[in-house]
Amino acid sequence: MGAAFWKFCFRCCCCCCAGEEEEQEEKQPLVAPDPLDYFTREVQKRRDEETNLWSEPGDPSHTEREDDRTLHSLLQARNKTRMGSTGYRRLSVDIEAMRDVRREVRDKWKTILENLGFMAEADSLLTVSSGASLDRMRNAPAARAMLHTLHTETSIFCTREPPPERYLFILDRLLYLDIGEDFLAKARRFYPPTDDSEEETPGGLAINLPLLLARVQAMNGPGGEDVSEKEDDTVSD
Repeated sequence: MGAAFWKFCFRCCCCCCAGEEEEQEEKQPLVAPDPLDYFTREVQKRRDEETNLWSEPGDPSHTEREDDRTLHSLLQARNKTRMGSTGYRRLSVDIEAMRDVRREVRDKWKTILENLGFMAEADSLLTVSSGASLDRMRNAPAARAMLHTLHTETSIFCTREPPPERYLFILDRLLYLDIGEDFLAKARRFYPPTDDSEEETPGGLAINLPLLLARVQAMNGPGGEDVSEKEDDTVSD
């Protein structure tokens, strides 16, 4: 009887083990994961970072400059606001307005580079990662002097505020390629300086900063989300 019992247990265990192996094999995906998914996610991550166009590449907190602090605060406030509310929509409009100003500056630089013949290389020349370091620049003094000239003698930047430091790295590359002076000449030709009255437009970043900061403070204050919800109720009524 003992031999028969162990023989029975042996058969049952084999069947159970075989069943478990079959289940594990069935759980394995029939199609291997796409090896490009990882690279796609990395590219998207860099695009998301570039979308914000932080002024100071070496600032991991993105809050050194006033405009960076404002944009960072707007993004944080929107993350805490109920999606679809009036407050959320207003914050989204303000965020896109700031991004549009920064994209406008970048588009000016791209226009000049493409005019100089760098049609395929313009985007890569204008890309500055958060890992950029001033210590790695080859012509830092010359790049800083040229950035000051661009800021004071052209309208390539949208405001009178100090120009974003990220463009130091771009000018350093242009100087290394020996096209810095050509770029400056084109900038003076395409974007000559404008009058103060023309620079201080309602859509200018310098005009919007105090208003945006006040709005962020109001949203972050006590009952900020309740205000947006009340506004939604008023609109719906």
